[in-house]
Amino acid sequence: MGERDDPGVIGRRVQRLRVERGLTQKQLAEPVYTPAYISTLEAGRVRPSDEALRHLAERLGVAFDELATGRPARLPTELRLRLTEARRVLAVGDAEAAAEQYAELLVEAETHELADERAAALLGLGECALETGELVAGRQYFERAEACLADAPLPVRVPALRGRAVAHYLAGELRYAVYLLESTLDELNRGGLHDPDALLLLYASAIGPYMDMGAHARAAQAAEFALALAPRAGDPALVARMHRSVARTLLAEGRLAEADASLAKAAELYRTLQLRTELANCHWMRGYVYAQNGRLERAEDELREALRMLSAKRATLYSSQVAVELADVLHRRGSSAEAAALLHGVLGDLSSERGAVHSAAAHRLLGIIAEDARDTERAEEHYVRALSLLERAGAAGDLADLCRLLGDLLRRTGRVEAALDAYRTGLGHRTAPGTTTLGPAPAQPPL
Repeated sequence: MGERDDPGVIGRRVQRLRVERGLTQKQLAEPVYTPAYISTLEAGRVRPSDEALRHLAERLGVAFDELATGRPARLPTELRLRLTEARRVLAVGDAEAAAEQYAELLVEAETHELADERAAALLGLGECALETGELVAGRQYFERAEACLADAPLPVRVPALRGRAVAHYLAGELRYAVYLLESTLDELNRGGLHDPDALLLLYASAIGPYMDMGAHARAAQAAEFALALAPRAGDPALVARMHRSVARTLLAEGRLAEADASLAKAAELYRTLQLRTELANCHWMRGYVYAQNGRLERAEDELREALRMLSAKRATLYSSQVAVELADVLHRRGSSAEAAALLHGVLGDLSSERGAVHSAAAHRLLGIIAEDARDTERAEEHYVRALSLLERAGAAGDLADLCRLLGDLLRRTGRVEAALDAYRTGLGHRTAPGTTTLGPAPAQPPL
């Protein structure tokens, strides 16, 4: 039950509804109260008891909550129905349209002081911002959602925590992203809060930062946990559509509790659809592992599947990151021209603030391709650009390898002192304590 309005507001509401229905104060009061009590109440000089409000609500033909708060009884369920529709729009890949719907819902939820619906709208806006690459705005939406849910159990807060971590990761803040994800995982697993959806979100989101930090074993383990936890549904979109239709029918009949139950099922299925972005990360990780083991054909298949899933969601930033990994495999398979075309096609979507590590990887690979073509000047430009991006992101493991490539290029072109400086820089990153190692792994789920 929401907070009750003050007596003056309730009094004016009672008077307006009474007049609209053509009732006198005596007719409204009978048989329990007196016309004088109704007059005093309408003037705002008395705070009505719950019993009095229930009597008045029955006489006026409105719900108790609506009379006490001014909020139509159907409003929360109607907002949840529209939130489910916005989630559907986001799940099928139209982040901009979904953001418009979430923004309208946020205004209504704040106007009527509906905390749960406000948090859901903020989470939706954050997810839309991640899809479109607006990382600062996304992080702010997730922080606001987290504040709304401050008193909720940890599994309920996980989507906001995970969203904030992903925003930091995509901005190049790898260590902080891993800290947020691992500390939440540890708290969930050690506390026995084995919520499958919450765990799946966290493990799938940790794969990218693990990979970029060189923690490949931990990334592989996270991918296997995520795939084991992934919910299975034949066609969640069809089932969700059915639940939405049922909810509309129940809402029209005034069966609010049953409508809410159908909406909850639909929302869960749309969350499953949204997890395609996360599950694409698992295919990405598998492709990476196959590539490391020299199984390039399998690696290409996995990475193309990840790219297909992400492109279908119009997840531009994520798609660009996987495209860089795929280009590396294509280059190693002898398709350098296709790899270069793929890299040039995605560089516009990457920058030091959006996917810095993969932007550096794209420049690194373009440098290698340029070297193979004997274009040393262009190769050096790409290597230097990659070096700047990696230093900003703190991806030390990749920095060491890049310094070796740059040093070799400088040495072959006769610049021995510059080459030695590059090698020294690489050795410093390789030997720096803690650059590619993390603390103890978080507690594991009981799979």
